[in-house]
Amino acid sequence: MESRVKLLGHPIHPMLIVLPLGLFAIAVVFDIIYLATGTEEFADVAYWNITVGIIGGLLAAVFGFIDWWAIPKDTRAKRIGLWHGAGNFVIVLLFIVSWLLRQPDYAYSPDLLPFILGLVGVGLALVTAWLGGELVYRLRVAVDDDANLDASNSLNREGVASVRPPGGAAGVG
Repeated sequence: MESRVKLLGHPIHPMLIVLPLGLFAIAVVFDIIYLATGTEEFADVAYWNITVGIIGGLLAAVFGFIDWWAIPKDTRAKRIGLWHGAGNFVIVLLFIVSWLLRQPDYAYSPDLLPFILGLVGVGLALVTAWLGGELVYRLRVAVDDDANLDASNSLNREGVASVRPPGGAAGVG
């Protein structure tokens, strides 16, 4: 089942998820360093990583939802996609709460609770990432229908950007 929204012939959702995942994980690392050293710059960097991670996570969710919506009903892929998306929504919520708890003096916190929320969020991200891998590598969600070891270049297929409506041909969007 091909992805519904592509850029340069590739699905947009997996392009976007790496940024928030990396930012959330490194925010937890900077929180650990801050809690161990008390060096305020690490708390500041963690705060801004979370800020950008939340924005990136919400943007990635839009494209993931579009792809999930196109998965046929009553399939294992639809159920796993729901768990994957719901889990990622919980992750973003955990980081939003962590971010809010750091207000108004973000550079001089976190105390233990915002850190624990981030740690739980990163742990949950390992589970939802596995679910995303199950969708792509086991159930072939977002994989081109003509994918093979000698497939043509993705740029030759549909142009720079495309949106494929469910059941319809791709159009440039």
